[in-house]
Parts: sequence; C-alpha cells; structure tokens
Amino acid sequence: MTSTKKLAIGASLLICTQLAGCMGTMGLSGLVTKGNLSVVDNRFGRAGVYILLAPVYAFAATGDLFIFNTIEFWTGTNPITGKSPALVDMPVEAVFKVNQHLDKDLTKAPLTGVKLTKATVTPVNANKLDMLLTYEDGSEQIMSGEKTGDNVNFYLDGQIVATASTAELQAYYASRQS
Repeated sequence: MTSTKKLAIGASLLICTQLAGCMGTMGLSGLVTKGNLSVVDNRFGRAGVYILLAPVYAFAATGDLFIFNTIEFWTGTNPITGKSPALVDMPVEAVFKVNQHLDKDLTKAPLTGVKLTKATVTPVNANKLDMLLTYEDGSEQIMSGEKTGDNVNFYLDGQIVATASTAELQAYYASRQS
C-alpha cells in the first residue's frame, strides 16, 4: 500500500470521526449497565460483574460513540432506546433536573473538600428520619427528613435546606428503579 493511499485512508477515517455526532444518550451502554445491575443485588457482586464485563462496556461505549449516537444525532432518535428527540436537541433543563425548592446555599460546591465517610439513619418517629453524616475529618452533621402533609422538609443541623413533594420523591425513586 502506497503512502498516499495510507494518508487518504487515515484522512478519511479522521474526517468520519470528526463528522460523527457522538453526543447522545449512550443507549447501548445503558443496556449493558442495566444488565449488570440486574444480575446481582449487592454492590460487591455488581462490581465483580462490572470487572468481568469491562470488554463489553468498552465495545458498547465505542458502538455508542461512533455508530448509535451518530445515528441519533442525524435522525433525532436513538436506534437502541427509541428515545426522541435527540439529546442534543433537548433543553438542558430536560436533561439535568434540578429541584426548584433547593436552598441556594446548596447550589455551590463546598470549599472544604471533606469527604463523607459514613451515614447512619435513625428513625425518630413515623414521619421523621435523622441521618448522622460523618466526614473524613471527624466532623459530623445531622440531616433530617420530616414529612408534613404532602411534602418532605429536609433539614441540615436543624435548618431547613429543601422541600420536596412526596410525588416528586416517588417519581425520582421510580426513575432510579428503571
């Protein structure tokens, strides 16, 4: 094979990858993840299955990036999931859902960088749970959730930080199960 032919093939491959709309919903990768999570019901087993499926994840991600997300980009529908519109055509609010009741102080990243190491949940009564949060530096905070009517109020060290309706929490839970 001549160097001109090699250069032409290389340039063609480069152009094809640059024209590929690799921004998409990663449908095939999502199916592999769902399969992994369905095999076993504990974190250690799932981690083991993940290691065993590492080559499958690599092929799925590559297929998503260069084939299926490209089809989604150009047609507007992901061929694996059937979801439409394409991810790139959706407003950011539809992709990243933010609780509108979130306290403004919680929208900024903490400057301390201290990692959470333990969370212990204790039921207080039929409508309230307390969670003791222990951080890497030994400091602790109490996060509480208290149901009042159709809402759940969340408190951090006794100060309200957010409110969510029970319907919002149920919808969130349901979305995490599928």
